Amino acid sequence: MPGAEMTEDPALFTPVTVVSLLACAAQFAVGFILAQIWGKKCSAADKWVLVWLFYDAIVHFTLEGPFVYMSLVGTVATSDGIFAELWKEYGKADQRWLHSDPTIVSLEMLTVVLDGFLALLLVYAIIKDKHYRHFVQISLCVCELYGGWMTFCPDWLIGSPNLNTENWLYLWVYLVFFNGVWVVVPGLLLYQSWKDLQKSHQYMKKNKKK
Repeated sequence: MPGAEMTEDPALFTPVTVVSLLACAAQFAVGFILAQIWGKKCSAADKWVLVWLFYDAIVHFTLEGPFVYMSLVGTVATSDGIFAELWKEYGKADQRWLHSDPTIVSLEMLTVVLDGFLALLLVYAIIKDKHYRHFVQISLCVCELYGGWMTFCPDWLIGSPNLNTENWLYLWVYLVFFNGVWVVVPGLLLYQSWKDLQKSHQYMKKNKKK
């Protein structure tokens, strides 16, 4: 992954760094707890899908939602408060998030509204075993993958001047891990939908022959 040459901050781990990482862990923990409560009757695989979906919705609404608000009324760089500090921390790896980059803000507006509500709708569809479960699942995954592509591709095409890849924390944790999960998990869910739809099709063909 190409990156701009930026001066590495000697104080890599600050109190804000620790709080940011703990906040992400707490969001996942909440998602896990909600999945155990609401997914009691679901299969083991679907319980893990619910963990992801609850975490996905929590991140979209509680973290990316405030980012959109700050970016519309000003910028993260000029904002104060806990959410501003969290985004300033991530902005050390990708400075576009600090200055209301139009592409990023546009994508995040769509992500918060569309992806957030699709995640909740999919939770409902899984828990209630609705027929439209995989239609919603495929739609959500495509949206997530598109969002990831459009977040980074425009910057890659101009040589990644906004990305700081000078140390392992910014490169492997902030950029690769925290963005990579929104590629890997949707990819796995697309595969799950493919296999389930394939089974349904085969079952219908077998019944037709009978």
